[in-house]
Amino acid sequence: MSFATPLTLARTRAVYDLLDVQDALDRSRGRSPELDAFYERMLDTGPERFVTTPSSIDALSPLFEECPNFDEVLDDLARYLRLAHAGNKGFNVMPILLLGGPGVGKTHFAKRLARAMGTDCELISMNALSAGFVITGSSASWRGAKCGKVAERLVRGQYANPVVVLDEVEKATGSSQSDPLAALYQLLEPETARAFRDEFIDVEVDASQIFWVLTANSVEGIPAPLLNRMAVYEVPAPTPDQAAGIAQRMYASLLEELNLTGFDALLGDAVLDKLAPVSPRDLRKTLLDSLGYAVAGGRGHIMLEDVRLRGLPGRSRIGF
Repeated sequence: MSFATPLTLARTRAVYDLLDVQDALDRSRGRSPELDAFYERMLDTGPERFVTTPSSIDALSPLFEECPNFDEVLDDLARYLRLAHAGNKGFNVMPILLLGGPGVGKTHFAKRLARAMGTDCELISMNALSAGFVITGSSASWRGAKCGKVAERLVRGQYANPVVVLDEVEKATGSSQSDPLAALYQLLEPETARAFRDEFIDVEVDASQIFWVLTANSVEGIPAPLLNRMAVYEVPAPTPDQAAGIAQRMYASLLEELNLTGFDALLGDAVLDKLAPVSPRDLRKTLLDSLGYAVAGGRGHIMLEDVRLRGLPGRSRIGF
């Protein structure tokens, strides 16, 4: 089933103060070429960024089809979107934590959610992250210092409300002196996120509109105060019927995208069974490769031998 692309409503919001930036540039000019260039960019682009809200509840309809195992999350988001329209306010949602085993589609869902909202998506892998400077930036006095991912996205991007995905947050490691999760205590609270100060630029940035999506395999290793700042969802693996539907819809989308009008409209049951272990991030490439093998063989349908799975032998993973 295909869906029309919904319109996105947008207003603007200042994410920093130009006078603060100019003052910071005046104080630091000549100390760091990289820092000077960043301040100049902030002055040139100005502080206004778009805050997007899908124009109707229909914006989430494709996600119910494409990510059926996320129905609990989507039901809540649909309710919050109705509230946003009823009050003529922005689509403000508390941070969410998606819990589920590898391959259930958590990161794929977050990226699709950003597209449905008409905004950017920033993916930050927290796996073995041992310091918070990736998020918060590092002091300009340090060698090799640079801006953190949050401020960089807000300054360089067009949107004040990007979706920021912290992937595998439970695997972040650190010490009491260098806790990679420490900045989240401020960033996940809208009131304090309004005055977020990146260590590199040392200027307050309004990060309160960011839509935070954290993913984890379990809550083990995630401090309770952080859990209390989020809506936590356990995401199950798709049922066999759901997994087949996901593959069929992606296949149909590829046929339309590539204008392959001579191909069978549906995948066979045996092919769907073989595709079952493939995660959403790999499914598109697997289907593209399969279509390529079918075309090379002069066929208008995908056969079992066209589906060549890589890196899956020995895995017991089931689902997406």
